[in-house]
Amino acid sequence: MQTTIDDDRRPTGGRWADEPEISERNSRVVRLLNVDIDDISMDDLLDLRHGTFITVHTDMMRLFQRDAEFHRMLDKYDLVTCDSQILAFAARLLGTPVRERVSGSDYFPRFYERYADDPTVRIFLCGAKPGVADRARDRINAKVGREIVVGTDSPAFGFEDDPAEVDRVIDKINASGATVLVVGLGAPKQDRFIHTYRSRMPDVELLMPLGGTIDYEAGEVRRPAPWVTDLGLEWVARILGDPKARWKRYLVEQPPVLLQLVKQRFGRYSDPWAR
Repeated sequence: MQTTIDDDRRPTGGRWADEPEISERNSRVVRLLNVDIDDISMDDLLDLRHGTFITVHTDMMRLFQRDAEFHRMLDKYDLVTCDSQILAFAARLLGTPVRERVSGSDYFPRFYERYADDPTVRIFLCGAKPGVADRARDRINAKVGREIVVGTDSPAFGFEDDPAEVDRVIDKINASGATVLVVGLGAPKQDRFIHTYRSRMPDVELLMPLGGTIDYEAGEVRRPAPWVTDLGLEWVARILGDPKARWKRYLVEQPPVLLQLVKQRFGRYSDPWAR
């Protein structure tokens, strides 16, 4: 089956309406634990102009084992990609390799460079600490040579529990004229925001939950050299860069995911949400 996404087809919720069910798309889907990963290329994802997607990394895989609500959100995404070299290695060891790792932080600069001259692409950045999204906007617009980023907002922690603050953020997104929304609130908060409120943002055609990508674009966080990521060692660089904030996630919380993948290899993995 061809993997190119036809950008004239709009999703009607979940995956493309005229695509086969997942069970009939084995040539395109790789099963890692309880997640179906679409085996697509970066170029395929760049062709997507309408809908939403999620780029799954190891920490998300951990959450999918613990958070049933977050796991159910997977069905609402048009595409699910592999955003982890560790998961790509695991897929290969399971005998179902993906063509490439398609990460959000790699994807987003390619996206705005590809559509730099398309005036219908107007981006809103929602997330990061105060001032960070503004710096990302300025850097992106300088690279592109036009105001492709038309608005930003950095909601306060806990804003999702304040209806007035949620209304303010949505009103600001709508007033900006944005057709693309990047949400960098961390998973699953960013995912919950997108799926709860996307119907209130009718002009936004493409919604991206991209975690720390806004920080990268602002220059707040430096990415390691590509060879580090290619070897699956980006987690080491992150620990060394911020050991106090990162050690627990990478040394305590994520290793059980690797154990679950080993169990899958030997047919011993059990989906916690399977009926």
